[in-house]
Amino acid sequence: MTEATAGARIRLAHGGGGTLMQQLIDQELRPLYSDPTQVLHDAARLKLPHGDLAFTTDSYVVQPLEFPGGDIGSLAVTGTANDLAMAGARPLHLSVGLILEEGLELAVLRRLVVSLANTARQCGVTIVTGDTKVVERGKGDGVFINTSGIGLLATDLPIDPLAIEPGDRIFVSGDLGRHGVAILAARHGLDLHPPLASDCAPLWPVVESLLTAGVQLHCLRDLTRGGLASALAELSGASGMEFLVEEEAIPVAPPVARTCELLGFEPLHLANEGRLVAVVPERSAATTLQILEPLGGALIGEVRANAARVLLRTRFGSERVLVPLSGELLPRIC
Repeated sequence: MTEATAGARIRLAHGGGGTLMQQLIDQELRPLYSDPTQVLHDAARLKLPHGDLAFTTDSYVVQPLEFPGGDIGSLAVTGTANDLAMAGARPLHLSVGLILEEGLELAVLRRLVVSLANTARQCGVTIVTGDTKVVERGKGDGVFINTSGIGLLATDLPIDPLAIEPGDRIFVSGDLGRHGVAILAARHGLDLHPPLASDCAPLWPVVESLLTAGVQLHCLRDLTRGGLASALAELSGASGMEFLVEEEAIPVAPPVARTCELLGFEPLHLANEGRLVAVVPERSAATTLQILEPLGGALIGEVRANAARVLLRTRFGSERVLVPLSGELLPRIC
């Protein structure tokens, strides 16, 4: 152990979805897996004697606990259900673990419980088990929530980065950056016109529509921490392919674009909680666009058989490498 390693500490940016988080996973956490070389995805696909399932777990921290368009309860249920959907699985059952801070108002807890229940119904899942712990005042940020989920796989074909091929088309399911800007506005009292709500929403209906239409889904990824830039960088690196995306084609709502221009943010780095990126073969592109375009989605790029990187073709026709964040932009967004 080097002196630098011995004195190293976890930073907030290690949880931000960018370069430091990926380094933490690759260097420190991969030994947890029986096969440290396996490609990590939003959910594990499990082949069991009684059926093929997907399994995932996630933890949620956000301030404020309640914000326009959602709260930590709706985030926890939707986020875990969406991770299952990214493996091509219909979400079925969830566990909920609550870590409550001493001093939390019971009225807030009651609202979050109602939100958890209502969002579970919206996502078509049942909450079947849970756990509760209380920590001392000042050590819990109000509420932390962990949710684990089980889903039933709806396709036998793998949906992961290793299935990506040259010529594939890259889609997003809607405009980007709403969640990050909504949290920023709620936390700092920004008066946006028109007001902006988080995009927190279940993604299984979108995935189910694509599968029902016969679209072969090579890869899916929900766009949460780190935004589109981090997701594309991860998929490009895991697949060993070059991704070319068109800046002009990427949908961004005007309030998000204005906020980013004012504060110097990049919309492609902002968090989302109800958006996905889909990589599909060229033959499925027309059908995919037909399904996603009415939802605000768009075809944004293609996969090429070059060295792994993400190229962004700007509105001016130039190209630049799109990289994930190396630090923390908006802490505690999911």
